[in-house]
Amino acid sequence: MSEVEYINIKKNFGSVEVLKDINLNIGNQKFVVLLGPSGCGKTTLLRMTAGLETISSGEISIGGDIINNIHPRDRDIAMVFQNYALYPQMNVFDNIAFSLQIRKMASQEIKEKVEWAASVLNLTDFLNRTPKELSGGQRQRVAMGRALVRDPKVFLFDEPLSNLDAKLRAHMRLEIRKLHNQQNATTIYVTHDQIEAMTMADEIVIMNNGIIEQIATPNEIYEKPNNLFVADFIGTPAINLLEGVVTDKSSIKLKSPRITSLKKIIYHQIKK
Repeated sequence: MSEVEYINIKKNFGSVEVLKDINLNIGNQKFVVLLGPSGCGKTTLLRMTAGLETISSGEISIGGDIINNIHPRDRDIAMVFQNYALYPQMNVFDNIAFSLQIRKMASQEIKEKVEWAASVLNLTDFLNRTPKELSGGQRQRVAMGRALVRDPKVFLFDEPLSNLDAKLRAHMRLEIRKLHNQQNATTIYVTHDQIEAMTMADEIVIMNNGIIEQIATPNEIYEKPNNLFVADFIGTPAINLLEGVVTDKSSIKLKSPRITSLKKIIYHQIKK
């Protein structure tokens, strides 16, 4: 089981409270997106899960085991960073294999795992190249391969597509979602791009100013926003907001024109 649970999580940087009593349960094998504007605390929450930031108070558990004081290497997670974080002096094979080599795994087993990951990510022909000889999309797939060979309970993605062009981002969204469907590990994905969230997630966690505003499926987030912030944040173009006073509730008829047929098609195609 790879259920991730956050219980009364708080994070302070000095006198600044970045996360304010976060309570969140991410189900086993779910693909959950943390979505919100810059500075809302989503990356800090992800880094706390990975063990790269300390927890001011509260508990984080994976599979029922509290991980607050467990070293990052022992948490059975794999993280893909925004800037790829590849070793420039190593070729693709060694970049993917590095964590396995550190664990002193047998050479033949390492070779089999790396070749398997390379075949899944279409990197077989690039194993002898260095990162500088790869495109942005290929580098991102190498970073994913490095995470994949660890066979973790939880994958963490920190805005992995923000450095790619629009066409490549669309392709990599499909690749990441397909990878999740194949591996059936729990995935936590941070982004400020609502298109990524709406097309990839099983559930979206909308964050703002260190709190959670809403947790729901993409359709529910879009059609039934919890509050004004969520309604205004989700949607391109932004929703029209009009001030008014309700004088007769019985006469109100609500419709949901927000999700166009094109958005429905994109959403359902990527879910397949």
